[in-house]
Amino acid sequence: MPATLEHWAARKPDAIAIVDGDRRYSWRAVDDAANRLARGLARRGIAAGDVVAVRTQIRAEWAIIAAALAKLDASLVGVNWRLTPSEVKYVLEDSGARGFLCDDQNPALFAGIVSQLGIKVCVSLDAVALGFESLASVMSEAGEPIYSEGDANLIVYTSGTTGQPKGVAMGQSRKQADPRVLEYVRDVQSGSRVYQEDDVILVSMPMHHGSGPGQVRTGLRIGAQLVLQRRFDPEATLALMQEFAVTRWTGVPTMYKRLAALPPAVLARYDLPSLRAITVGAAPVTSTLKAWIVAQFGNILGESYGSTEMGIVSSLAADMQLAKPGSSGLPHKHVDIQVRDAQGNLLAPGEVGELWIKTPVVIRQYLNRPALGPDVLDANGYFASGDMGRVDEEGYLYITDRSKDMIISGGVNIYPAEIEAVLLEHPAILDAAVVGVPDAEFGESVKAFCELKPGACASGDELLLYCSRDLASYKRPKSIDIVDELPRNAMGKLLKRELREPFWKNQERNV
Repeated sequence: MPATLEHWAARKPDAIAIVDGDRRYSWRAVDDAANRLARGLARRGIAAGDVVAVRTQIRAEWAIIAAALAKLDASLVGVNWRLTPSEVKYVLEDSGARGFLCDDQNPALFAGIVSQLGIKVCVSLDAVALGFESLASVMSEAGEPIYSEGDANLIVYTSGTTGQPKGVAMGQSRKQADPRVLEYVRDVQSGSRVYQEDDVILVSMPMHHGSGPGQVRTGLRIGAQLVLQRRFDPEATLALMQEFAVTRWTGVPTMYKRLAALPPAVLARYDLPSLRAITVGAAPVTSTLKAWIVAQFGNILGESYGSTEMGIVSSLAADMQLAKPGSSGLPHKHVDIQVRDAQGNLLAPGEVGELWIKTPVVIRQYLNRPALGPDVLDANGYFASGDMGRVDEEGYLYITDRSKDMIISGGVNIYPAEIEAVLLEHPAILDAAVVGVPDAEFGESVKAFCELKPGACASGDELLLYCSRDLASYKRPKSIDIVDELPRNAMGKLLKRELREPFWKNQERNV
């Protein structure tokens, strides 16, 4: 049986499990806190199968909350701390959340929302707020230990081309997983170097999608030490790596770009002999950036490609980074990739087409929604990835373009339909199109084009201000152009590719 938090708390109770700033948590302390929180949540009505929403920075309490929910066999839905109250309300309502825990400075912003939705328990980790209990009060009573059988089920919100985000249950919990899933997970984890008990994992990725939670859950499962970084800072990252002898770190391309922008004298201050494996993912990586990473850190870079709906599809091992430039690697065990033309016919190696992918953890439906239709998931279990690409003669995958509208900025997925829906509520706008354009730091940035109603007036600045009401800062367009007419084909379909193309000329990749 895979190891659990309770196993490590018994085996090495006084060893440090989590470092969070100047706070240190032993394995016994993490387990005791999780037991106390589980009892407190249970007394307030949280039971097996319930969904609890958690909106926090990267901090030790997230791990404690996740462990407590595992003890209760409840599910955790991560809520992006940058979402506006209206966006948070949507996630809480759509997921059917029965509990809400947050570390906002002003939780009162959500008081009306949670009361309206009938949330059973609301907890503020830091600030005092009407309608919210303190974390200390919920964890106030001791009692008999509670044992978990696996990880809490994790729900991540993503989106599609239809606007509003949708919940994805991230695979199966370990107690339910079939052998193929376990073999697949082991193969994914061994992509760069197998995780070990003596690992020290620096976590800089946020806790509202798969990577950050995955690193924390893996660390708790294998008995590794976690070093948490609440907000990414390039030099602070190097300092943490050196101070705690970090062995593993995962970042998105923007993080590596910010490291590369540090003065050479700053980079030279840090000696990192302990670093065994670093990973980059969530967005395309240019060959120039990849070469800098290898030159700076050595031949320890792994790269992965996947999505919330499919899991990790492929990985490029460290020893192939320079041999296969531009590749996203080989598919993992029990993963199959088909390259199809527009009519659904299979293409030969080397030919570019739409990528349809089957993995052991591909979703069958979004949370609380009907089964996916054949245009997204076919009868044989292949998922329409939304990406264009090719597979070479040796089986290596290359992503060349994006067939769906999704924008990836700083490793974060942004869905144009959600932004367009907000813009179309403005009384002056007839139609709107949102695309991703090249950005030196973030890979892509959001740009909008708006066609106004006859006789209407609105400026780009006015529309940018309008977007701030209902869109988190990272989703807002960086610029908005007012155009006489948006490009369309003879059937009236919007031609976003024509809007994108002028900005992507002479770029290494189209994504």
